[in-house]
Amino acid sequence: MHDHAESTAGSVHQLARAAKRVAPQLAELSTEAKNTVLRTAAEALVARTEEILEANRADIAAGRENGMDGSLIDRLALDTDRVAGIADGLLQVAGLPDPVGDVVQGRTLPNGLKLRQVRVPLGVMGMVYEARPNVTVDAFGLALKSGNVALLRGSKSAVRSNAALVAVLQDVLAEAELPREAVQLLPCESHATVQELITARGLVDVVIPRGSASLIHAVVQHATVPAIETGTGNCHFYIDKDAPLDSAIDMLLNGKTRRCSVCNATETVLLDAALSDADKLRVIEALQEASVTVHGDVETLSACGARDIVAATAEDWADEYLSFDIACAEVDGVEGAIAHIAKYSTGHTEAIASDSARALQRFADGVDAAAVVLNASTAFTDGEQYGMGAEIGISTQKLHARGPMGLPELTSTKWIVEGAGHTRP
Repeated sequence: MHDHAESTAGSVHQLARAAKRVAPQLAELSTEAKNTVLRTAAEALVARTEEILEANRADIAAGRENGMDGSLIDRLALDTDRVAGIADGLLQVAGLPDPVGDVVQGRTLPNGLKLRQVRVPLGVMGMVYEARPNVTVDAFGLALKSGNVALLRGSKSAVRSNAALVAVLQDVLAEAELPREAVQLLPCESHATVQELITARGLVDVVIPRGSASLIHAVVQHATVPAIETGTGNCHFYIDKDAPLDSAIDMLLNGKTRRCSVCNATETVLLDAALSDADKLRVIEALQEASVTVHGDVETLSACGARDIVAATAEDWADEYLSFDIACAEVDGVEGAIAHIAKYSTGHTEAIASDSARALQRFADGVDAAAVVLNASTAFTDGEQYGMGAEIGISTQKLHARGPMGLPELTSTKWIVEGAGHTRP
């Protein structure tokens, strides 16, 4: 066992060293060269679809044999359309502005020194993710366009699919006379490889976990490499006494039922205690008619005539359901909503429905989250919806990047200081 762990560490560090070695070459690629690779890779993925699907079928068969959950199999499954969609994602990235070399700010000091703060790649970008093979290609495309090397640690369940995808991408890089090491797949047989990646300080510049709350927590807790926390979304939707109720119900149902397994899905609805009993009942019944199970304080919610409420436990207020379940609480106006959100929020997306300018402003000022949404569904927190193109994830932390992370968030900056023989007094 000890030998296996050591050999695993050796291979992860070996791959990371190779990534570090080629990073300067990637950082200096022209926009044109990067876009050409992305477009060629999109064509190659489509041309080699059958090879990718064959690998994917083997992963699905193994998953079924191991009793994998149906929703996970759906995330894992590829077909011709999904491969075409993955390829199209690379074309979208090729069409996005290149952030590398952008001047963030510049000025000339009174002493004549010229300062420029310029965007530069982060370097070696590690990704730890689960199930979805599309993340393999998305991560490569975003990393390449922002001048970074991608070290990918996918899940064991998608090992054949990911290997087939990376083989296509590496062949395209080699044809373009670029290093194959610009994208590498790490071994995934044991959890030790995650630990090795997230503690490879000096070799890996940043690690980004994407997946379940437990995966993200494990990476952020144990990483010695800088980690960008993404994902977990206990998103609240507060319906104020001054909300246009029909519209509020539409926004709530969109956030909850459009896709319940995503991080921007609405997980808790907060009802202003000042709403009439009839209005509270309308909200609860609209959810139930849409097959959503409502969890809450049975006594409080029954007072407005609601039936079939599941008694909420302490976990209900803090958990991300990712299912057709929602927590429902009464709060004392906008201040009550802000206090409830402060206690239970994961800092992802928090929304309000109201026609009161004062309530909207107070909510916007008082809620601390990556996205605060006024009179719209929580489902809009998404890089593509924000007009940023593809995203690597949604950051719920506060340093460096917050909210949907596109290409600029995969860069750092450096200061270029230009003098004319200046010396400091």
